[in-house]
Amino acid sequence: MLQKIAAEVVECRACPRLVQWRERMGREKRASYRDDVYWAKGVPGFGDPNARLLVVGLAPAAHGANRTGRMFTGDRSGDWLYAALHHADYANQPHSKVRHDGLVLSDVWITTPVKCAPPKNRPTPAERDNCIPYLEREIQSLSNLKVVLALGGFAYQVMWNILGVGRRPKFAHGVEVQLAGDITLLCSYHVSQQNTFTGRLTKPMFDAVLGRAKTLTLQPHPEQ
Repeated sequence: MLQKIAAEVVECRACPRLVQWRERMGREKRASYRDDVYWAKGVPGFGDPNARLLVVGLAPAAHGANRTGRMFTGDRSGDWLYAALHHADYANQPHSKVRHDGLVLSDVWITTPVKCAPPKNRPTPAERDNCIPYLEREIQSLSNLKVVLALGGFAYQVMWNILGVGRRPKFAHGVEVQLAGDITLLCSYHVSQQNTFTGRLTKPMFDAVLGRAKTLTLQPHPEQ
């Protein structure tokens, strides 16, 4: 099922503004990547189909995943994320530079609610809603899922809309709430440069959230 979803994401052209933007970035390119052939299509989720942990971001970066074709690959946010995942034994290497660099994830799946790079990293509500069915199907396909790590308020709100029960608590780093289906939702500031370069999100803070996620994935369900 995840392979089928991935194929549909790559072919999707449901949002004209996003299609135009992702392809424009692929033509104009950033100077440092002028010799690269940009992916410039929808970017599917990536990781271990048997994952107990789901990491949810916002959308592909114009010169990151939109260039390389793999989630959080080829930019500073990905450098931060995969280094932390490696430290927590979720990844076999601490970097993710290109799509076929040997990276293997264990027990974690990485995705975003919006699969195409949006201008200024700001998808419209309609674009978000067009993409939500892909995320819902990814969640349904991850039969071992126990913990969702939402990177930023956008991911938190989307996940709550899909699986939330009752009144939504306010987003904050380290917030932990229970979702439908015995799934725990953890919150972290996004691993964007805006947060990591300013010290709003530090490595110890993010390592602590990943450590908590791992602890929760190892706990048996209540009925067990």
